Formats: sequence, structure tokens, C-alpha cells
Amino acid sequence: MDRNVILAIVLSMGVFLAWDFFVLSPQRDAQRAAQAEQATQEAEAEAQSMDPNISGLTDEKAALTVEEAIANSTARVPIKTPTLEGSINLKGGRLDDLKLMQYHQTVDDKSPPIRLLSPADTEHGHYMQQGWAVGRDTAAHAQWTVAEGDVLTPQTPVTLKRESGGVAYEKTISVDDKYMFTVTQTVTNTSGDSKTLLPYAAVVQRNMPLDYIHRMILQEGPLGVIGTKLYERKYNKLKKNKDAKIEESGVGGWVGITNKFWLAASIPPADAEIKATLANTSKTDEPVFQSYYEMKPVTLEPGETQTMQSYMFGGPKDVDLLQSYEHKPENGGLGIYDFDKAVDWGHLFFLTRPIFYTLNFFGDTIGNFGVAILLLVLIIKLILFPLANKGYESMSKMKKLQPEIKKLQERYEDDKMKLQQEMMALYKKEQLNPLAGCLPILLQMPIFFALYKTLFVTIELRHQPFLYISDLSAPDPTTIFNLFGLLPFDPTVLPIIGGLLGIGFLPLLMGVAMWFQTKLNPPPADPVQAQIFGLMPFVFVFIFASFAAGLVLYWFWNTTLGIFQQWYIMKKNGVKVELGQRLNLPWAKKDAAAGDAKAK
Repeated sequence: MDRNVILAIVLSMGVFLAWDFFVLSPQRDAQRAAQAEQATQEAEAEAQSMDPNISGLTDEKAALTVEEAIANSTARVPIKTPTLEGSINLKGGRLDDLKLMQYHQTVDDKSPPIRLLSPADTEHGHYMQQGWAVGRDTAAHAQWTVAEGDVLTPQTPVTLKRESGGVAYEKTISVDDKYMFTVTQTVTNTSGDSKTLLPYAAVVQRNMPLDYIHRMILQEGPLGVIGTKLYERKYNKLKKNKDAKIEESGVGGWVGITNKFWLAASIPPADAEIKATLANTSKTDEPVFQSYYEMKPVTLEPGETQTMQSYMFGGPKDVDLLQSYEHKPENGGLGIYDFDKAVDWGHLFFLTRPIFYTLNFFGDTIGNFGVAILLLVLIIKLILFPLANKGYESMSKMKKLQPEIKKLQERYEDDKMKLQQEMMALYKKEQLNPLAGCLPILLQMPIFFALYKTLFVTIELRHQPFLYISDLSAPDPTTIFNLFGLLPFDPTVLPIIGGLLGIGFLPLLMGVAMWFQTKLNPPPADPVQAQIFGLMPFVFVFIFASFAAGLVLYWFWNTTLGIFQQWYIMKKNGVKVELGQRLNLPWAKKDAAAGDAKAK
């Protein structure tokens, strides 16, 4: 054979072997690695494909009362603390029976305590559950047994256990003397194969809660801080649109379900990576609201054990309480990030928070939140005094110009455009801004809304009395239509019109103060505007009748102080305060007529 042919064959084989070694072999290795990684991902995905209906609730409608549901599930561990009473359901190992013993349904201390949690098979079931999912199975109905402890108290934790599918589960639950449960879970692989488990926790609410209010300014429903950001979804939005759910990932945080004053929340380890979901997971018209998180899958080799500690909170949205759990462990807390954001501070949080802290300080110091509101208004008045004075001075100058304005109105009665031009020329000549008189109201509106939010959402003002009012966070309990309680019936319960009849003494007092103040102000040039402004106090009486009494107290006291401030500035600027004539008093009319006759 020709030497060149042999050389060509050898070189070709060398090139082929080199190509196989340096190019094809790495590609095959990469392909095998990709296949192995895909297999691992599929295994993890199988572990992560947890049934989104963590609650395990069926489409069957709940028919039991709370008492019946608790009686039917006799396998329970009682809970007894200075602040809580209830029980843990051994079916699912869930916390589904919890009463807040220091908070009552009414101002009467003998009324039943607030029930926060209730069993799943009731119409408004509300409960918390933590565990480990295997594949899609969350073991929501797994039966646990008591390994240690008879009653859960701050001094005596309880330990539950069960075994399933070659895995031994142990759950030790402790509780502090407030409202926080610590859950220490241990899992051990007792089989000869590796096991992949998915840690999870959920807070569930079946249907709308009994105390659902449905106010636009209030967050009611699933919420949570995921990583460092707050996410919220309202019950109504999730009920109407199941696609409105939230799915977010982050490190640490908490998830829960909140109502006006109460919170049920699950808290993962602070350094855990979680995927959190706020959703309505129901497949029927009966909503099932869930706030839940999943952690990274845990793979246990045969004989391996893993332990994890998490928390559950069930209690009031007391700001000091929530913030105490935010502190680092070395400072007596749990390091829960932004836990006080469970309180709906709103978009005006930069005003709402300072107002709350000031009001709470005065309330604690003085011992009465009604007096605290009066003092808060006085301080706000002092802060805004210089700016408000400019507004009142402008109104005083407007009042001095009323005779000239009246002449212009008579002269240009049939030419509105010319009248406006002449009035603007008069304002310019006198260096007067007619809009400056609106300054006091404009300054008060953000503070008003912030205070409204504070009084509406903070539990610190719940059931706080002032004079005859038993609860400053609720509307004035009296009404003019039963002579403020002298007649033995409640007109507010009447259908359709009942809501319009709840005009209490304080809203009436506020309306009188507003009407009095309008009489100090110069009347608008436009007769239609004058009529509208004249009706405003009466409209406000009906609007404020349904507002919290504390808010009405604020507006009444603020208006009253404004009257004295305006009177003082008018006197200072030499404006004659013909209050009797403005109030259309008969003797004032006689005096005015006599004065006019004398002038002639």
C-alpha cells in the first residue's frame, strides 16, 4: 500500500479520535449531566408540586356549628394561657380552636370572648397548619397522637407524633404568655430509601368571616411580608377573581389572614427561602382563602433527621405587641420583619403612625383616650396656627370687602363675566387671594383622613370610653329619633332607613359648631354656592353619624377651636363681627335697621 495512503488513514484516525475526545466526549458528558439534573429537577418538582389546596377542604358545604365541630373531634389537646383558651386538633395537628380571653365581643366584660379560630368543617372555618408535604400530599387530615404533655400552657409544651411512608414526624408546640406559638418539627427517615419532603405552613379562612366589614379603606384578607415587601389581597377581590392571587418568593417574612383588629399568621425561620401564595383556592362559589408558604425541599437519606423551628401567631393587632416580636432574639424578640405592617396604616402612614403614637402616649398617660383626642387636636392647632392664621386673615379681609362686593353684584347683576372681572380686579387691588380662606380646611384634610384611619384600624382605641360614649372606635350610640335613649326602641334597626336615623348627640353638636362657623365666614358671591355652603353642616351631620365617635369628637373640637381662633383674628383685623345679624336673630335685625335709619 502506498505510504501516503497509510499516512492519510493514520492522520484521519488521529483527527477522528481527537475530535471524539475533545469535542464529542464533553458534549456527551454534558448531555448526561443535563439528563441527570433534569431527573433531579423532576424529582424535586414532584416534591414541590404540593396540592395548592393545602387545607384539604372538599367541595362539600360545612354544616356544623363551632361547638358541634369541637365536640365531634374529641382527640384534642387543650390550650390554657393567661390570654388564650382553645385546643389543638389532632386530626391534621392543626390549630383550629382559639379564643382571645382578654377581648370581648361587646363593651360588657361578661360578654363572650372573641373567637379567632374555628374548625375547618364549620361555615366560617379559620385555622392554621404547619407540616411536611410528600409529593402533592400535605397530610392535612393525618392523625397525630400525643407523645408528651396533656395541656398546652406557657410552662408545659406538648409533643405530637405520627409515622407514615417510612418517615417519623414529631411536632413540639410551646406558647408564650401572649399570643405566639413556637413549633419545633423533627422528621426522621426510617426507611431504606431517600425521602424528599417539602416544609409548608398555611393560614386558612373558609368563606367570609363573621366580622367582615368590607370597607374600602381597610385591608381584610390574606397578606404577608415576603422578604422585605408587604403584599395584600382583599377577600372581595379574591372572591370575584381567583386569578388575582399573589405568588412571590423571598427570604424570611410571614404570611397571614387579617380582619379589622385580629391576625392569624405563620412565620418561617428568618433565614429560610420561601415561596408564598395569597389566594382563593376554592373550585366552587364558596371561597377558601389561604395564605401559605413553601420552603425548599429537604431530602433525607436513610436514618437521617432534620429539625426546623417556625412560629404561629393568633391574636390582636396591638402595635406594641407586634413590634415586640420584631426585636432581635438577643433583645427578647423573634426577629420577625415588619410584623407591625399587619396594622393597615394606609397610604398616609407618614401621618398615621405619628398620630397613633402621640394619641397612644396621651391615652396611656392620661388614662382616657377621649381627653387624649382633645389634647391632640390642641397640639395640631398650635402647629398649624401660623398657616391657619393666614387663611383666617384672608377671610377677615374678604368680610371687610363685602360692602364693595355687594355693590359690584348690584351693578353687574346681568353681566356675570363683567362681575367676575371686576371682583378679580378688586382682589388684586386689595392684594387678596380669595382661595387663601380655604387654607385651614386644606391643611386639616390629610390630618383628618390620617386620624380617621388611626381611629378605625387600631385596636388600642377599641372599647375606650369617654363621657356617655362607651366605645370611641364605634359610632355615637345615642340617636335623636328615640330622644337619646329616653324612648325604649332603637330606630337604627329599621330596614332601609335605619342607617339614616342613627344621628347621635355628638354628630348634632358637631353640626351646630359647623353651622356656627359658617356664619362667621363671608358668604360666597354666587347665590347657588351660598346655598350649598349653608347646607354643608346638615349634610355632614348625616355623614358623620356613622363615623367613629372619636373622629366626630375630633371634628367638633377642631371646629370649636377654629371658631375662637377666627373670632380673635377678625377682631384683630378690625372686622365687625355682626354675629346676631349673620344668625338672623330678630333683635339683631332691629338694631341693624335702626343703624341704617340713623345713617340716613
